[in-house]
Amino acid sequence: SLFFTFTCFSLSSFLSNITLSLHIPFFHFQSPLHQSFSPKSMDWGNVTAEDLVDALREVDWSSPPRPLSEFFSRFTVPRSSSKWNSRLKCNLYYYRTNYFILIVSVLILGFLRRPLAIVAALLTALSIAFLNDSFAGTFSEKVTRTVRQFSPHLAAKMRPPLTPVIRGRPSAKRAIYICGRPRWVFVLIFSSASFFLWFVSAGLLTVLWALAIGLLATILHASFRTPNLKARLNTFREEFRAVWRNYSEL
Repeated sequence: SLFFTFTCFSLSSFLSNITLSLHIPFFHFQSPLHQSFSPKSMDWGNVTAEDLVDALREVDWSSPPRPLSEFFSRFTVPRSSSKWNSRLKCNLYYYRTNYFILIVSVLILGFLRRPLAIVAALLTALSIAFLNDSFAGTFSEKVTRTVRQFSPHLAAKMRPPLTPVIRGRPSAKRAIYICGRPRWVFVLIFSSASFFLWFVSAGLLTVLWALAIGLLATILHASFRTPNLKARLNTFREEFRAVWRNYSEL
C-alpha cells in the first residue's frame, strides 16, 4: 500500500512538472485538437515556399545557433527531387539562425574591402527606417533633445509645426516631421547620399557578390545536410506550440 501510494504521487508530480513546463493545463491534452496531431503531419513536401516564409517571419529568431558539431555533422546526397525539396525546407527552418549569421559574416568580409560601402549601407538603412513613423518620431525627438542641451534657440526651431484642430480632431492626417522638416526631405537626402557613395565605392557590386556567395553556401548546406531526428522533433514541437497558441486565442 505504501509503495502504491508513493508510485502514484511520483507519477502525478512528473505529469504536473510537464504541464507547468508547457504552460498549459493538463486536461487539454485530451482535446480533439491535440489528438489530431502526430509527427507525420509535419510533411515538408506539402509546405509551400509562402508557408515557409510566413513561418520564418513569425518564429522566434532569438534562439541561439546550433552547435558547429551539429551544423557540420553529416552530409548526404538526396535520393530524389522530392527528398531534396523536403530537406531544403526543413534545414532552412531548423538552421535559420546559423544561416543568418553565415550571410552576415560574408557581408562583413565583403565590406572590409570597401569602407565607404559600410557608410553607404548605413545611410541606406536610415533612409528606409525613416519611412517608419515610430522610428522617425523617436529619431527626431532624440536629436532635438541633444541639440537643446547646447542651443535651446535652435532646438525650438526644430519643433514640428502645430496641426490645426477642428472640433477636437485634426483637420488633416498628421504629417511626420523630422527635426522640423518634412520626412521626405531626410529620406531624399540620405537616399541621394547613399546612392552617391554606392557609386563612388563601387560597393553595390560587392554587396551583390557577397549576398550571392552567402545564399549559395546556405542552399548547398541545406541541400546536403541530412536532417536528423532532433530537427524533425523540433519542427513538430514548434508546429504544436504555434497551433496551441492559436487554439488558446479562440
